[in-house]
Amino acid sequence: MGETILKDSELFKEIHLIKQNNERLLMELNTQYHTKEKVLEYMEKITGKSLDKSVTISQPFYSDFGKHITFGKNIFINQNVTFVDLGGITIEDDVLIGPSSRLITVNHLIDPKARRGLNVAPILVKKNAWIGANATILPGITVGENAIVAADSTVTRNVPDNVIVAGSPAKEIRKILEDTESDA
Repeated sequence: MGETILKDSELFKEIHLIKQNNERLLMELNTQYHTKEKVLEYMEKITGKSLDKSVTISQPFYSDFGKHITFGKNIFINQNVTFVDLGGITIEDDVLIGPSSRLITVNHLIDPKARRGLNVAPILVKKNAWIGANATILPGITVGENAIVAADSTVTRNVPDNVIVAGSPAKEIRKILEDTESDA
């Protein structure tokens, strides 16, 4: 799964330099109140990409690397969300992410001799998905269009379109029908 990065490699060293700059920007972002516009300004510096004005990111927001985050439009990210994004995180349009959720694209290696090395794999959250409070999405996962990840769930497998998953590990508990009332 994903790409392996060994701790003694040049890439590993380069990653840590970028990470240090990202930490400085995140400290500036998170240690005082900022308007929505100023938060988006900081996020554009952190990601190195333009963000649509319809994106709302509540403070505080955390990431490790920053440069591998891509946002669509009309996204709402609640407070205390963490993106460990070295492997890449793409958030499509109309996504909701609940408070204290974690999207993690990095694992350490199983081999004890190489444990400080990294294995990275991207996360994709498709259009109109909703990730509930305190949920964890692990490396290499796709959360399907219109899907809901229930609060406190740990997602270890891809989530299909139009379903609700819950638990640890998250399992499908219900399909979402378009004419169903919003009672999740």
